[in-house]
This record gives sequence, structure tokens and C-alpha cells, in this order.
Amino acid sequence: MKLTKSLVVGAGLTALPTLALAQDAAPGFDEIGPYIMTTLLFCMAGFLVFFMAAGFAMLEGGLVRSKNVTMQMTKNIALYSIAAIMYWLVGFNLMYPGEFNGYVGSFFVPTVLDPVGVAAEKAALDYASIGSDFFFQLVFVAATASIVSGALAERIKLWPFLIFVVVLTGFMYPISGSWKWGAGWLDAAGFQDFAGSTVVHSVGGWAALAGAIVLGPRLGKYKDGRVNPMPGSNLALATLGTFILWLGWFGFNGGSQLAMGTVGDVSDVSRIFANTNMAAAAGAVTALILTQLLYKKPDLTMVLNGALAGLVSITAEPLAPSLFGALWIGAIGGVIVVFTVPLLDKLKIDDVVGAIPVHLFAGIWGTIAVVFYNSDANLGTQLMGIIAYGVFTFVASLIVWFVLKAVMGIRVSEEDEINGLDMSELGMEAYPEFSKG
Repeated sequence: MKLTKSLVVGAGLTALPTLALAQDAAPGFDEIGPYIMTTLLFCMAGFLVFFMAAGFAMLEGGLVRSKNVTMQMTKNIALYSIAAIMYWLVGFNLMYPGEFNGYVGSFFVPTVLDPVGVAAEKAALDYASIGSDFFFQLVFVAATASIVSGALAERIKLWPFLIFVVVLTGFMYPISGSWKWGAGWLDAAGFQDFAGSTVVHSVGGWAALAGAIVLGPRLGKYKDGRVNPMPGSNLALATLGTFILWLGWFGFNGGSQLAMGTVGDVSDVSRIFANTNMAAAAGAVTALILTQLLYKKPDLTMVLNGALAGLVSITAEPLAPSLFGALWIGAIGGVIVVFTVPLLDKLKIDDVVGAIPVHLFAGIWGTIAVVFYNSDANLGTQLMGIIAYGVFTFVASLIVWFVLKAVMGIRVSEEDEINGLDMSELGMEAYPEFSKG
């Protein structure tokens, strides 16, 4: 035993210089800490934004009629899955190209992750892991597609919609997103959009607006000069969806700090959380009060969309404002929803869940509001960015919708719409026990 122990000790002493050299060569936490913490931020924020997919599904499922709920659930899980595949295959490297002309990058360059067990010297220690960055950016594009899903509910065919999602998530969103977040021409011009009031939300809103125009309103929505309400099937579900989206927005905006390696970064993330929450609360309360004043009774659907509009409004600049600044920016988002929902009805543009007022109109407002707190922003550049994203997305979406309409049709028949898309498109109902009375 003594002999064996002495040999072990001797071997250990011999290894000590080698071990000391290895420890000297290994990077310390000061060097690798920012990489680790930022990667963790992207993963945690990505989880939260991913959960927004459930929020969109619940919100839409609650605001459509019961005969169309299964269709909305199918669209939401399918669009997220398609977005994940398309963003790997095309979108990520199209949106964040190594070298490009500032307008469009390279097509069909699939994403490649870091090697298994990557060594510190081979990692991007000034940023984060490729996997965390890819996942965090992916969940944003899926949110954009969800915006379109809700607006066009209750009358669009499944497969044409999903083909549009392929084009939107693989090509349209990454190309326009590269203009700002991929260090493209709008970024060089000084356009400011911290977490995507325009890059994400208004892009989804413009695509939804184009689709709603081409698709037309639901049967019976506008008749004899009147707007006929079509109440949703489950306001409890819609409320749950709103709270889930509210929760997910902390990842949406907080993760867009893109760094968590210093005291300042972590503090800024917490500041973003507080401002995001304040804007949502202000949007909800404003819609609550306004609907009481205008309609003599509060309107829950307006309150829910008021909270979401507040969130969209603060997304372009959630860091710089004070809590009071976040409050009034979000409150104006609530005002926008209350007045633009009936405006769309006057124009006979049928948006089932209010996605266009929330994501497009409030997104435009939030992008303009940046100038009040961000000294690097100017109104002219912000308007230029809004117009650029609007023209590109709306025109491209119109083209895609018209092509789909001509080639395969995008709208179900009148009979199928009356019977419900659950049975006509899918052959299954969300609430079969109640459908037969």
C-alpha cells in the first residue's frame, strides 16, 4: 500500500508543472464570462419568445368562432415549424450575411452550429454561441408569421397560407431584416429599431394587410352598410393568450440587449423588463377607459389588444425611456387600437383578431416614438425606414397573395366557410361535444 501510494504521489508531483501550465493557458472568467452569459441570455429569452407561439395560438383560438378553432391551432404549430426549417435553410444567413451589398445577402446557405465541445479559442468570445443566436433570431420570424395567421382567420385555405409562410419566413423577412439588424443600408443610415416594432411587427402587419385585401372579408361581416360583430368562441382563452404574449415579450425585448456580460448590460435588461411591463399596462388601462367612455361599457377584446399595442409600441426603444416615458408611449398604443379597429371596419378590411391595428399601426407609432428618447434617432430616418419596410413587404406580399390566388385559390368556398374550416379543411372539430347541440 505504501509503495503504491508513493508511486501515485510521485506521479502527481510530476504532473503538477503540466497542470499548472494548462491552468495558466486556460482563459479566465473575465474572458469567457461575457460569452457564457450572453449565450445564456439568448437561450432564456428565446424560450420566452418561443412561448409566444402558444400565446398567439390561444389568442387566435379564443377570438375565432368555435367552428374554426382547430384550423387556427393547426396553422400556428405548422407555421412555427416551417419557420424553423426555412430559417435554418435560408433565412439566418440571408439576414445576417458575412459580406453583402447592404440590400440582400446570399441565398441557400444553411446554418452550421459550433462544433460539439467547442474550445474557447475557437468560439466567438466577443458575442455568443451560434446555436443560441440562431434560436433567438428564429423565434422572432415565427412571431411575424403568427401575426398574419390571426388577421386572415376563418376564410383562408390551409396550404396556400403555409406556402405564404415559406416565402415570408425564408425570404421576405430575412431580406428586410438584414437592412437593419444585418448591418444593411438602413442601419448605415441611422435607422433605430431596438427589438422590432418595424422589423418584426409592422412587417407582419403589412403582410396581413395585403392578405386581408386580396382575401376579402368573411361572409356576412359587412352587410347593408353595417358591421356585423362575430364574437369569438372563448374570451378566457384569448385572455390567457394575451398574458402569455405579455410574458414572452420580456424575452422579446430583454433579449434584444444582445449582451449580458457586464453590470451595465444586466441592469439594462432589467430596465427593459420594467419599461416593457409599464407600456403593456398603460395600453390596457387606456383601452379600458376609452371603451367605457365611447361605448358605455368596457370591451375586453379592446383591452387585450390595448395591452398588446402597448407592447408593440415600446418595442422599438424599450431601454432609453423612463417608466413614465414607457407609460405614455404604451398608452398611445392603446388609443391607436381603439380608434383603428373601427377604421378598418369602415374600409371593409376584415381583421379577425385586430392584428393590423396592434402590430402595424402601433408598430409605426413605436418606431416614430424612438425620437423622443434616443438621441441617435431622427424623424426623417425613422420615417424612411417605416416607408421602406412598408413598400417592400406590402408589395411583395401582394404579389405572392395574387399568385397563390391565381394558381391554387386562397379562399374556401362559401359552403365551407359557413360550415367552418375545422370540418371542411381538417375534418375534425375543437369542441365536438357541443357542435351537434
